[in-house]
Amino acid sequence: MNGLYEKSLKEWAKQEMIANEFIAVLSKLFFNKSIELVLYRNQLVDRSASKILYMHSYAENLVGAKLDISTSLKLAKAILHCNVSPSKLDIGKLDMEWMEEGMNYIDAEDFIETKLKAYIDIPPSYDKPVDVVLYGFGRIGRLLARELIIQGNGKQLRVRAIVTRGNDAEQIEKRASLFRHDSVHGQFRGIAIESPDDKTIYINGHKVLMLSANVPEDIDYTEFGINDAILIDNTGIYRDREGLSRHLNAKGISKVVLTAPGKGDIPNIVYGVNHDTINFETENILSAASCTTNAAAPVLSIIEKNIGIEKGHLETVHSYTNDQNLLDNFHKKTRRGRSAPLNLVITETGAAKAVTKIIPSIEGKLTGNAIRVPTPNVSLVIMALDLKRETSIEEVHELVRQTSLSGELVAQIKFGTSVDAVSSDFTSEPYTSVFDSMATKISGDGKSIVVYVWYDNEFGYSLQVIRVAKSMAKVKRPTYY
Repeated sequence: MNGLYEKSLKEWAKQEMIANEFIAVLSKLFFNKSIELVLYRNQLVDRSASKILYMHSYAENLVGAKLDISTSLKLAKAILHCNVSPSKLDIGKLDMEWMEEGMNYIDAEDFIETKLKAYIDIPPSYDKPVDVVLYGFGRIGRLLARELIIQGNGKQLRVRAIVTRGNDAEQIEKRASLFRHDSVHGQFRGIAIESPDDKTIYINGHKVLMLSANVPEDIDYTEFGINDAILIDNTGIYRDREGLSRHLNAKGISKVVLTAPGKGDIPNIVYGVNHDTINFETENILSAASCTTNAAAPVLSIIEKNIGIEKGHLETVHSYTNDQNLLDNFHKKTRRGRSAPLNLVITETGAAKAVTKIIPSIEGKLTGNAIRVPTPNVSLVIMALDLKRETSIEEVHELVRQTSLSGELVAQIKFGTSVDAVSSDFTSEPYTSVFDSMATKISGDGKSIVVYVWYDNEFGYSLQVIRVAKSMAKVKRPTYY
């Protein structure tokens, strides 16, 4: 028995050593060649060896086969040696294809040159990175800054400035501290040093200006060398075209992304579902919709497309937000004045109506409501749907599982298989919609179904915002998913 124990320890140490070598190759690909490897859409850059081994192990739940870190290392080295252009590649998908087809190739480089033929020696799709201005630096603004800096390394979107209502020394110091330390998502994995004298925060090599404005027109961004920038408005103060157009009146801003549902004729985008209906080149104001809409729309689109929805109800079990009160106090909306950490609070949500803007074929078919609950992050949307035809749990699950592995929604949908999943398991979850397959319920006649979708209403949503911004900036790299 002791021999088996020692053997197990040695095997794990060997795996960790391989994983660390894999990390070294990942870094060379990312920083030298602007090639980002992911594993079934999970970020690998800036992750520990044990975390990467866990991802390889968990992948068995998705694809039914164990992924070997040695294979990932071999294929990563082959990608490094081939002339693959800047791109985002799923090493998990490549691992599976190597497992199934590897015997047909001379070696790993032959395999990569064949599989990634369309990605080799292609000219870059853009000339230079695009400047980004973050207007507002709250929960979403800080997460956007973190991910834009970690993900792109300044090669796609560059965070050049952050605009708040004040930028004196105390405010810059406090905002830098909030950026470094997050009670929900943990410490920032890097360096963030404030410099009140020159009104900047130095973040992993990026000198980000901290600017102050009370109204959008107050700043001339070109004075700071910022030109043709995308401004991401995280305040929610302006939500219609008239209000958001005020940003375009500021010199240096060419496009605007709103991190809230847009009103009037502002297009609302759930990336992966309806992004292909938008002309990103000509449209200069877009909304990334809401976190709940981004969670519900991907799963609804699958069911509507393949089975059909007669009618339904969306109930959002949502973590409390800064809009609510810590203790009972006056609030302009009903119920929200009661203490958020002490109560379940029934309130309204526009998600059901907003989803119909994303999927027009279900317009008028959905109702919706929300319950704010005493958790700081991660939410759940429960969808009770009457269907146009009979189905089964097995059919619905297979539709969602296959969609999570290939197609337009691979970055949005995760097929969850844990019998013990609870909300905190999905903190900092990169997927927009985590379909809880263990919770699905179906009626006896197979025509009514209840599905449960988890989502990190802060982190997962922020990644969707970044996808919209990259498309507007035309800096999205080719992807192999």
